[in-house]
Amino acid sequence: MQQPTTGPAGPPGAVRGWLDALAVVLAGLVAMAAVAALGLWLAGADDLPDGGFPSAVAATLALAVGGSVQLDGGAGSFAAVDAGISAMPLTVSLAGAVVMAEVFLRQLRFRAVAGGGELLGRIVRTVVVWVVALVLLTLGARHTFVVPLGGDLVQSIGGALGLTPEVGFHADGPSTVGIGLAWLLLVLAATFAVSRRAPLPRALVRYQLTVRPVAFALWTVLLACLAIGAVAGVLTAIVHGNARQTLAVLLLALPDLAWLGFGVGLGAEWQGRLVGALGLPVPKPLAEVLRVPDGRSATVDLGTLADQDARAWWLLPLAAVLLLAAAFLAARRSPRTVRLWQHAVRFALATAVTVLLVGLWTRMDADYGLSVLGVGLGQGGLGDLLGAALGGSNPLAALGGGSLTLRPSLWTAVPLAAGWGLLTGALGALLATRVQHRGEVTEDGPAPR
Repeated sequence: MQQPTTGPAGPPGAVRGWLDALAVVLAGLVAMAAVAALGLWLAGADDLPDGGFPSAVAATLALAVGGSVQLDGGAGSFAAVDAGISAMPLTVSLAGAVVMAEVFLRQLRFRAVAGGGELLGRIVRTVVVWVVALVLLTLGARHTFVVPLGGDLVQSIGGALGLTPEVGFHADGPSTVGIGLAWLLLVLAATFAVSRRAPLPRALVRYQLTVRPVAFALWTVLLACLAIGAVAGVLTAIVHGNARQTLAVLLLALPDLAWLGFGVGLGAEWQGRLVGALGLPVPKPLAEVLRVPDGRSATVDLGTLADQDARAWWLLPLAAVLLLAAAFLAARRSPRTVRLWQHAVRFALATAVTVLLVGLWTRMDADYGLSVLGVGLGQGGLGDLLGAALGGSNPLAALGGGSLTLRPSLWTAVPLAAGWGLLTGALGALLATRVQHRGEVTEDGPAPR
């Protein structure tokens, strides 16, 4: 009897794998674009001339994955814009990371163990699609428009003198693609480190009880910081009446502020300086600390913030309580066979890594000035003109002149975080000795999973 012929199984499986990768990338980009568009709209970026709003959204996505945006233009040979922005709008980043992780994990559901080759293939395909998407993103994140000088007569005179200013922005391709690729790999690594639903190859299964309890606990701390920051932001919007701008901050940079507050509560320091207007409201104590005269750099820590607002001291006990609760949670999710010192060391390492990442994520570097014939203009002249033309509530209104820098002192922050993790890890493990651990079997049955 003639056997029925069947086609090769390779192409359908390969096509399905590429479609899965495309679904992960598209879902993340859509989530990021939605959050960025709403935040920019609330901030007033929909007023950008010549239909520049979609390009502004694309530029925000480039920043969200770690890229940088260059601002350029000028007024002929008379003036030139010398500016650049490197700062992650972490609410946008977080939205994309969570959605991409969820879609990636749903494609692996109903599996306890996954083959290493299969996981590697899925990751490689997702990376390839992601790199293509980043290239397309950099192409769309560019826009140039003319800034009006005033009335028809002034505009005519300015045009005759070559003083019609053009301003544009574009995403930097190498940094967006390079750092964006590292961002995706970090998201996937964090997904497998935190989620119990993520199947691992057999060779890595034995490490999951070492990594996942502490990783999940520290992820919970970061989420708790966001929840507290969101409540504080909503209350601020209600009390002070600047609801639209405050919501814009929440939709663009809530983790930037909340996680910085967590780090400051642990004793970490940031060095920075603010010149000119921010365009969007940030906590007044932070703005006042950063606005120092004579070109000096300010130190952002518990002391300097408390000098502006004594309530900043609450960041210390809040950070301590959150870490202790996380240490207890991690110990409860770990086997009882883990010794107290082992749990303390693991929690110390996880806390140090968390603060290191928070420091890298909250770095900000924005320089938005005009130069005229090679001479810098901070405030006044065409700088004020550009700021007025773009509108005070617009995120690009900072082109009026100025700068913002904020950089962590990682050499002190990381060891401090490790010390906090060691102490709270030991205390949390000690408290967890009196409770039933996850997966334990007692006379009443197994502990809930």
